Amino acid sequence: MATPDKRSPPAVRTIARESLTSKVYGELRAGLTEGRFWPGYRFKIRELAVAMQVSETPCREALMQLVRERALDMDAGRSLKAASLTLSQYLELRTVRLELEGMAAEAATRHITSAQLAQLEKLHKTLIKAETLGDWPAAVRTNWLFHRAIYAAAQMPELLALIEGIWLRNGPMLNLLYPDAAPSYDGHHQHLAVIDGLRRCQPAQVRAAIQADMVEGGRGLVALLERIDSGEIDLPVRAAVPVAPAPAGRKKSAVAQR
Repeated sequence: MATPDKRSPPAVRTIARESLTSKVYGELRAGLTEGRFWPGYRFKIRELAVAMQVSETPCREALMQLVRERALDMDAGRSLKAASLTLSQYLELRTVRLELEGMAAEAATRHITSAQLAQLEKLHKTLIKAETLGDWPAAVRTNWLFHRAIYAAAQMPELLALIEGIWLRNGPMLNLLYPDAAPSYDGHHQHLAVIDGLRRCQPAQVRAAIQADMVEGGRGLVALLERIDSGEIDLPVRAAVPVAPAPAGRKKSAVAQR
């Protein structure tokens, strides 16, 4: 029988640091897209590591990836903050969104299932309930889930990735909708027109309704950004810190902003 080589490594799998970084990155990316972080929210690496029960290294690497994607701003002092958008930036991104999201919504018409339609109806009701109760974080998050469900139904993963990249930068700004710039519509809520068009397989209606939802529903936000850009008012802030769920298999923890 051969003598075991004592110099060989033990028969265990190594845990790649990149996998942990990916988990932290995925959670932070989801938080930004869903509006869990307000524009200007300052990320503190040590506090984030404690909240997510990981070391500082994967947190730092994940945050720097988000800086490269322009979801976070880093100033000369290396302070990391959720990026805000000027009015011109918001409108430019909305111009791109009108085309990409209109295209995805139209494509979804050809693939949407009855189960997916039922889920959209449920999400819309949840959104309206959150707005009625003044649960603004839930309203922002549910609105994204509603839109993403439509774009995912298009079965165009490359297009979905492009849309998600824009919402990554747009998500924090949507917190400004509530309570001072809540979406309003000329007639019925455009989400209802989207659902109706999907149910009746009317691609043009669905595209138009998605685009109208952005324009009509965002009028208040545009007006608010005009006031911020002019210096009439300051960018609103919120002091509360969202809970940062730990990576899979770890206990959740929260940390307050200091």
